[in-house]
Amino acid sequence: MNKKVQFTDWGLTDYQEAWDKQELIFNQTIAVKTDNRNNNTLIETPNNLIFVEHPHVYTLGKSGHPENLLLDEQGLVEKKATYYKINRGGDITYHGPGQIVGYPILDLDNFFTDIHLYLRTLEDAIILTLKDYGISSGRYPGFTGVWLDADNEKARKICAMGVRCSRWVTMHGFAFNVNVDLDYFKNIVPCGIDDKDVTSMQRELGRELDMEEVKLVLKGHIASLFRMEMF
Repeated sequence: MNKKVQFTDWGLTDYQEAWDKQELIFNQTIAVKTDNRNNNTLIETPNNLIFVEHPHVYTLGKSGHPENLLLDEQGLVEKKATYYKINRGGDITYHGPGQIVGYPILDLDNFFTDIHLYLRTLEDAIILTLKDYGISSGRYPGFTGVWLDADNEKARKICAMGVRCSRWVTMHGFAFNVNVDLDYFKNIVPCGIDDKDVTSMQRELGRELDMEEVKLVLKGHIASLFRMEMF
């Protein structure tokens, strides 16, 4: 098992550009696995963890409902936002500046071949990061992602998740609200859930967070939980 993981921060990157780059890495990883199987070789498959922020964009998963976007084309123009139908699981979500979007492109054969455990482990990394900042969070039964006050009527989501997995290679990932403009969530039914709020670290703590510091803390928890050798 190859536990080495290359970490890259793409900074503020257009969604389509990031998606294309993800697909390239994803397909290259699958190609290595295919060659190993066909030629009976043991070449190590690469693992990547990518952090990125996107300009304002709404993305709809393959199981999503287009009507959960509450803007027409003119509305998107006015919000300076783009819209994509993509090949991850889940419904609609928003990405924008001040949000850490994580794209782990991992060969789970190097870690564990359990997609539910994979999602729970990513959630745990977010939960531990929030705990380091004094924010108590957890899971909402029946839904992916990380929530605050999930056991009462004040339930609000702080991190959304949607992944794709093929031959145990993952792509897409999570969107963690740090300093993001929450008004953009008013233009969608987030993740298809119309009766729950969305929040951010900035809203909960009443102050703007240092994005680089939060990234460092989060990266550390991901590396620890997956037992990665990050470089």
